[in-house]
Amino acid sequence: MTHPAAGPAVAVVVPVRNEAENVAPLLAEIATSLAADGPFEVVYVNDGSTDDTGAEIDRLRRDRPWLRHVRHAVSCGQSAAVRSGVAAARAPLVATLDGDGQNDPSFIPAMLDRLRKDPHVGLVAGQRVRRKDTGFKQLQSRIANGVRSAVLKDGTRDTGCGLKAFRRDVFLGLPYFDGLHRFLPALVRRDGWGIGYVDVVDRPRRHGTSKYGLWDRLWVGILDLAGVWWLIRRRRQVPQVSEEVRHAD
Repeated sequence: MTHPAAGPAVAVVVPVRNEAENVAPLLAEIATSLAADGPFEVVYVNDGSTDDTGAEIDRLRRDRPWLRHVRHAVSCGQSAAVRSGVAAARAPLVATLDGDGQNDPSFIPAMLDRLRKDPHVGLVAGQRVRRKDTGFKQLQSRIANGVRSAVLKDGTRDTGCGLKAFRRDVFLGLPYFDGLHRFLPALVRRDGWGIGYVDVVDRPRRHGTSKYGLWDRLWVGILDLAGVWWLIRRRRQVPQVSEEVRHAD
């Protein structure tokens, strides 16, 4: 567990909205997965929940000094919640996962290991296999990923997986917009960083229902895709910056 005198080496950011029943079991899994990884913190970002999510996080914080609770007064969406959590994080490496329990935290150590071993990798993205979503949701995902890959050529099979690990400074240097979390590989690659991938096994949601539907994302996603394509086209050579040091005579 995190020692109060030591800064965390890793932060896990979990955006949630109305996920009260999923907080405790997922938090226990995160703690187990990171127990051998050194000091860590878990930042739950409560995105304007109207159920008991906030009360449940606060209850669990009483005997977990490494658990933090960041709150949005009203729901601002997943990208805003992820960014709030990363901005609040005190660790140089950050992992994210969805708060509904579908992402298995046991894959986080392998993703962090990839980041630590290769300084040229800025992001490690989970790629879901054996998905437990409905056939319709899987069809939606295949279409969205196929269109995105064809337009952006980002080399990523699945950007919809919430399991990701990245360098905090790399993430905070990206242009922010609503929907950012769906385009992280393309934008990180745009800034000259390598991308790593880890296959992760998807799980069914434990409690509650999905907060997203086809029409919530379709048209907005098309506009976002056009915007990201423009950002990539406008980026030319990434400057390699150095400063000349004046030597004393």
